[in-house]
Amino acid sequence: MKFSCDKALLIAAISITGKVASTKSAVPALEGLLLEASRGLQISGYDLKTGIKTVLPAEVEEMGNIVLNARLFGEIIRKLPEEVVTISVDENLMASITCGKSHFNVLGTSAADYPELPSVDTQNAIQIPQKVLKSMIAETIFAVSENESRPIQTGTLFEVENHTITLVSVDGYRLALRREKLEQSDFDKCSFVVPGTALAEVEKIALDSEELVPITIGTKHILFQIGETTVISRRLEGEFLNYRQAIPQSNKILLKVDRRDLVQSVERVSLIISDKVKSPIRCIFGDGALQISALTPQGKASDECRIEGDGESLEIGFNNKYLLDALKSAPSDEIKLLMNTSVSPCIIGPTDEKDNFIYMVLPVRMKAGE
Repeated sequence: MKFSCDKALLIAAISITGKVASTKSAVPALEGLLLEASRGLQISGYDLKTGIKTVLPAEVEEMGNIVLNARLFGEIIRKLPEEVVTISVDENLMASITCGKSHFNVLGTSAADYPELPSVDTQNAIQIPQKVLKSMIAETIFAVSENESRPIQTGTLFEVENHTITLVSVDGYRLALRREKLEQSDFDKCSFVVPGTALAEVEKIALDSEELVPITIGTKHILFQIGETTVISRRLEGEFLNYRQAIPQSNKILLKVDRRDLVQSVERVSLIISDKVKSPIRCIFGDGALQISALTPQGKASDECRIEGDGESLEIGFNNKYLLDALKSAPSDEIKLLMNTSVSPCIIGPTDEKDNFIYMVLPVRMKAGE
């Protein structure tokens, strides 16, 4: 096996695939990246949950394959001079890496020891522009749960119906929903849950481009084809929250507010809140003004934000981080806030009729003196 490749292209490919290489595994080969040289160079990373493979141009003198430790290989390539990298592998799996006057010999592992990436067994597919998929993931992934006791909530629900795609993430304290029209779909209705860890990689790989991303749905796996890069992830099994029932359908209080103004007010009050000194923020929704305050052992902070409408002096507490995550993710400069009581959820949505996003944040019970 012998090939030559531009260093910048090689670094980009290692950065993409190395994210899913295992740091410590009972299968040593999974701590490495699979390099396959034929008509070009294909590099794969896999942790038995998510697999990423990407193809890049390379001048191949001799076809072959090898597994190289992801961490060591990545560090070597990053430190090489900005020239063409040449890698050759002998029959003893010793990889010779040469670039300019730099030279390394690294022992590799047989490609036969590397588990094969899963194949997607059906050809049902939807297509969505890269920039739309990227924004939809970014605007919902913050609400994915990190609690492994509810595995289904560690992923995002994808729903396809009537040529519309909806992404929903929940973690028990908040809900994030984004909806967009689909340009192409092979079927009318389906739903599946993709792990948040896999979607985080899809978001990083996707560009701000109109190029379509085919998403192939199998019975056990999902495949995203983003340019020359393929991301394959297992589907999460289980019953996802019935989000339609969870979102209140009627709310007695409707307010409009400039999203950026509200973000800035909440951020100012949050300055005295930290991971060590946790405290909710207190919101009092008045007529035309929202009073925001926080009280911690470090001190007290208050601010005011102009709103449109009468909040009827509703007093409600929020986790500042959860509220900020939703406000910062909302894809609109002006938003509406829908509420009922101090113990019912706050709904954040668009002020127009697009209905393309909904965020729900549960309140925090305030203690006396907070």
